[in-house]
Amino acid sequence: MYSQKRRSALQPVNGVLSIFLAVRAPKGYPRFGGLLLGGLCGIFAGILTFIWPGLTALGLLIMIAAWAIVTGILEIVAAIKLRKEIKGEWLLIVAGLCSVVFGVLLMLMPGAGALVLVLWIGAYALVFGLLLMVLAFKVRRLGKEVLTPATARA
Repeated sequence: MYSQKRRSALQPVNGVLSIFLAVRAPKGYPRFGGLLLGGLCGIFAGILTFIWPGLTALGLLIMIAAWAIVTGILEIVAAIKLRKEIKGEWLLIVAGLCSVVFGVLLMLMPGAGALVLVLWIGAYALVFGLLLMVLAFKVRRLGKEVLTPATARA
């Protein structure tokens, strides 16, 4: 909740700075309208986030769901187009189907999807952290192996 409030606090600041840049732009500056519109949208988004923080979370969830569906469809299309060039294209099709199913489930059950998303992010962070620790020990051991012959020659 804290990070969401902090992020929403920055949105109006970004909007005000965009409006300031639009007003200070030289006459005939081609991006004046875009800066002004972007600034107003930023202020509006920041105010909405303060008023309805749950709406921001829902919007993010819908974006992730849409991304998963589009990515899945593109993976399936790529697998079909590459079926003559690669072997095991069925794996790409399965990955695409999983992405589409994930996106559809997020759209159908946003409340449960938000909870599952948080749990998956936590699981990812745990596994990624453990893998980085294993990698760190391997790199350390490799560094000792590489340095040992060099110091023996000196």
